Amino acid sequence: MNWKDTPKTELHLHLEGAAPPAFIRQLAQEKSVSMDGVFDRNGDYQWADFLAFLATYEAACEVLKSPGDYQRLVAAVLEKSAQTGVVYTEISVCPDFCGGGDLGAWREYFDAMCQAADASPVETRFTVTAVRHFGPEQARITSAVAAQTAGHMLTGFGMGGDENFMNPADFAYAFDQAREAGLGLTSHAGEIAGPQSVIDTLDHLKVSRIGHGVRSIEDPALLARLADQGIVLEVNPGSNVALSVYPDWPSHPINALRDAGVKLSVSTDDPPYFHTDMVAEYDHLHRIHGWGASDFAASNRIAMQAAFCDEPTRTRLLTTFQEP
Repeated sequence: MNWKDTPKTELHLHLEGAAPPAFIRQLAQEKSVSMDGVFDRNGDYQWADFLAFLATYEAACEVLKSPGDYQRLVAAVLEKSAQTGVVYTEISVCPDFCGGGDLGAWREYFDAMCQAADASPVETRFTVTAVRHFGPEQARITSAVAAQTAGHMLTGFGMGGDENFMNPADFAYAFDQAREAGLGLTSHAGEIAGPQSVIDTLDHLKVSRIGHGVRSIEDPALLARLADQGIVLEVNPGSNVALSVYPDWPSHPINALRDAGVKLSVSTDDPPYFHTDMVAEYDHLHRIHGWGASDFAASNRIAMQAAFCDEPTRTRLLTTFQEP
């Protein structure tokens, strides 16, 4: 079955991580920037493990140096999203890569991104993301930038990066600052690190969504807590397999999480790094985990109910995901 035309919601998509390799190579050529070690002989992103993935990710970002670059990038990413049936997306973007966290520079970058998003048929919101391994002080700066530009298309705040760096409690101030600005909150946890990282994130950061969270399956009490509190997991199965969180698609616990009453959505994370897109994710879930149209519609309804958007947008798009 071809899932290309099935309407989809994507809550977990990193802007720089969604950059098509050809786009980054083109920018590098225009700027005469060396990309040695970033691409393999086939022109795909090159990495061997999670830390190498982060290093390649940051190296590829070196060619993204201006608001115009980011405007072009958003346009390229949303074009791909539209081609795979996405009707609503939340894109994670990091001000550290957009002017080094300077508020004035960030405003210029973000305005350019919004112009590209406005021109796309995909309803788009942005989540400002702090990079965990850049430390708590930088996260505070990132959160302040997000708080001062909250509204319109900037509706969320989150944290990605190395889950084993420090403790979520060290980042509580940044999340409190974003919460006071009215931003929705999410954070990576339970991907590379185990279920305790999810517990600590819920306890100290008070998020409504967890990026990944799949290793919650290892703790029955945590599963009950997630179900009871209605916390939504932003699950990225293809990413989890590519990063060896699980050895293969049949081993992924997405159905076990659902069976435990945990709410979840489906996304791609950093699709070109993991050789995936939303159509491929749906195809694998259908063929390997038995998902059908009603399962995808239910997952999309959960995603829209948890989306960091205004109520009129939520209400309008929920009608797209009726039970087949």
